[in-house]
Amino acid sequence: MPTVKFFSLLTDFDVALYQAGKHFQLHHKMGSHIVEVDGQRGVCFSVWAPNAKRVSVTGDFNSWNPDAHILNPRWDSSGIWEGFIPGLGKGTVYKYHVKTWDGFGLDKGDPFALLWEVPPKTASVVWEFDYKWNDDKWLKARRERDCQPQPWSVYEVHQGSWKKIPKDGNRSLNYRELADELVPYVKEMGFTHIELMPVMEHPYFPSWGYQVTGYFAPTSRSGQPEDLMYFMDKCHEAGIGVLLDWVPSHFPGDIHGLYLFDGTHIYEYADMRRGYHPDWNSYVFDYGRNEVRSFLISNALFWLEHYHADGLRVDAVASMLYHDYSRKEGEWIPNIYGGRENLEAISFLKDFNEAVSKEFPGVETIAEESTAFPGVTHPTFDGGLGFGQKWMMGWMHDTLNYFKRPPIFRRWHQNEITFSMVYAYSEKYMLPLSHDEVVHMKASLLYKMPGDEWQKFANLRALFGHQWTHPGSQILFMGGEIGQTSEWSHDLGVAWHLLQYDYHKGIQAWIKDLNHLYTSRRALWFNAFSPKGYEWISGDDTENCVLAYLRKGEPGDKVLLVICHFNTNMMAEYTVGVPYGGSWKEVLNSDDKKYGGSGMVNGVLKARKKASHGREHSITFQLPPLCVLVFEGEDVPKVKEKIQKAKGKKEDKPVAGKKAKAKKSL
Repeated sequence: MPTVKFFSLLTDFDVALYQAGKHFQLHHKMGSHIVEVDGQRGVCFSVWAPNAKRVSVTGDFNSWNPDAHILNPRWDSSGIWEGFIPGLGKGTVYKYHVKTWDGFGLDKGDPFALLWEVPPKTASVVWEFDYKWNDDKWLKARRERDCQPQPWSVYEVHQGSWKKIPKDGNRSLNYRELADELVPYVKEMGFTHIELMPVMEHPYFPSWGYQVTGYFAPTSRSGQPEDLMYFMDKCHEAGIGVLLDWVPSHFPGDIHGLYLFDGTHIYEYADMRRGYHPDWNSYVFDYGRNEVRSFLISNALFWLEHYHADGLRVDAVASMLYHDYSRKEGEWIPNIYGGRENLEAISFLKDFNEAVSKEFPGVETIAEESTAFPGVTHPTFDGGLGFGQKWMMGWMHDTLNYFKRPPIFRRWHQNEITFSMVYAYSEKYMLPLSHDEVVHMKASLLYKMPGDEWQKFANLRALFGHQWTHPGSQILFMGGEIGQTSEWSHDLGVAWHLLQYDYHKGIQAWIKDLNHLYTSRRALWFNAFSPKGYEWISGDDTENCVLAYLRKGEPGDKVLLVICHFNTNMMAEYTVGVPYGGSWKEVLNSDDKKYGGSGMVNGVLKARKKASHGREHSITFQLPPLCVLVFEGEDVPKVKEKIQKAKGKKEDKPVAGKKAKAKKSL
């Protein structure tokens, strides 16, 4: 019988850290690694299965015989099985055959595998990376930007359906094709970041990647690991950051995955009042188990280290924070203090954010968190969870509810569009119009809008204009930027054919120009998370559904005046107070004909010294229906200089008059 050599990459210190929940580099030691032992090249295997009776490695190389290559249990209490099999190499297909004490045999994929077979096959693949990165300048600049303000305009993408190839069976683009087509498109559109829905290996394509089995492997449906690295590299070459969706909240019950890995609940809570997730028919990680914490945080750092991701958007954080999330009374267990908060998950999230911040300065973590849990983006030393940003779900719900209303009724619901400013600075918020809003019979963004065709498109442009000028950052799901008419389908992808129509081209042009304005004006992003960057002019014109506010950057930056008009009436003259005199140039108008509007534009306006909205100066302009206008004020120093010159001329006149009077008296 072939034997497995005793060999381990793990030191006693590694095991101690692992068992303490503090080993965040496990991917360097566990799983399958190509090494040389006693002059022989082969593969070292290491897997955690503390309650297994026996663990062996099976594959094509031994005809899937569970008795051929039996791993050795470590001499300590770690529950780790390991060993070296000579002669194996890159590309070896394998599984762990776990024999339980109940007499069952389970064939499991490797939790640390770098590559899996193409689904529906489920075996792991021995791999070692072979890619030369070209993004040193990008990574250096990212480190230097750590904790510094920067623009965040994010394009959310499901890589399996951004674009399909009809001539080739309607297949998805692979990673390299995506690099060649998506990256130039995002660059042209002016987005600063791409957020990829989970690329980690998952057995069920319609899960969109949110039911992960291979946490350390990009899905092989789209290519090999180096192909995804190529995509990330090309993004960085184009000056585009990449965020990866990360799912530490739950995992599926597929027999080859983490569930009941050694025949017992080692990755998930054993009590299904905590361990089972009713919303997604999946299982919840046991955040109180140190080995699970080490596994998950190692996984997070793995994607930052080996794939150079610029951030992680953490999925379903709310479901992690509360034991009673989506559970009725009697279906959950309180914490040790009788509360509903999951104290273990809270501790885990703090450890995760601290590890990311320490090891990868400049990388952002973003929470999809839908409750009022306090301090999500506050630093851990101040009692917070330590995330960099949090999705502003309240803004999303209130804003979409408002825009769904026919304009004639909006006057009674102005609070829906203004309420977000009450709590806008309680966290560092990202405003999401994500994939979740255009699926499951919710309709596309365009078809949420009321009115005839023209009004639907005008409303959508106004929605985007409000999103881009609201405090915080923003994220938009693919297809929204062209006014897609149908809900998103992972089988069909984005309806690119719509760009043959002018209204859809107009929406695309509007998003492009919004991004250009956003990234080129510090007023829109420098103080995105601070009240210093925002000032109300007026929010009480409920009759006309008009909002007016200022966006401000650093002292010396030009100020932007934003006018949002969410009614269908047109006004030839509308007056708004401004903070100072001088010229106010209209730099963006969603009613411009190039966007599909009626063409009511204003150009450059001169502020009058006529009081309005509590300010000494004001401007009067024509206000189109269903629009967002952005005016840019002159540089404050120039305005002050003009005022001083004007004062100087006025002072000259009285002097001349006095001389004339004196002459006359003589």
